[in-house]
Amino acid sequence: MAVQGGPDQGGPAGGGPSNGENVAGRVAVRCDQLGMSREELATRAGMSTAYLRQVEELGSGFDAAALERVAHVLGVSYEELASGSRQAPPGRGGPAARPVLQRLSEGECWKRLGTHGIGRVAHMAGTGEEAPVLVPVNFLVDGRTVVYRTDPAGAAAVAPGTKLAFETDFVDEDRRLGWSVLVRGAAEPITDTAAAEALGRRPGGEPWAGGTRPLWIRVVPGEVSGRAIRSLPPAGDQEPGQPG
Repeated sequence: MAVQGGPDQGGPAGGGPSNGENVAGRVAVRCDQLGMSREELATRAGMSTAYLRQVEELGSGFDAAALERVAHVLGVSYEELASGSRQAPPGRGGPAARPVLQRLSEGECWKRLGTHGIGRVAHMAGTGEEAPVLVPVNFLVDGRTVVYRTDPAGAAAVAPGTKLAFETDFVDEDRRLGWSVLVRGAAEPITDTAAAEALGRRPGGEPWAGGTRPLWIRVVPGEVSGRAIRSLPPAGDQEPGQPG
């Protein structure tokens, strides 16, 4: 079901596209997800469709209680409907006007990885016939390897020599830029106690998930690759470093 703008229909005020960037847009997107008409939403929220449009256009400043009822019917929080989710995945604003995807050299990949951060580890579990397991982890860069710590019984714990992949990325929502780095290789548990303790004292060595997590695993790279998205200047403008 598509919910479009217009009199007594969903969508932002003025009949523009429902992109979820205002109350009317978020209502339209959620109705579309639920297969719910505006008429049904208005009835279940105890108001007319005309009044629902006013609530959509004016938001909490008009009738907070009515917006609360709409949020309840749609199965979302009042805060998310009124101002958008503060914990939504990145990339909701759409691409830049002139995006370009470029490959990163291995040196550029290591530069972007920096010293530590949050990434994801993927590996095949069980017999290998199931879908890969993908787990977020705190990571450190140690030389030209990536290391992370986990619980020996946790989802990120793997046997020595296990083939795995590590990925991390960055998104600049305002400028619509970003990059991702992928490290594919094999797992090598760190068994040297002194080395593990030294890693634990480094910035980023404490796990966000808490707990002791005594198992340190090194991802020994077999292949390092990356991609970046940048934006070209407006047509006719000269890029920095380019001859006129």
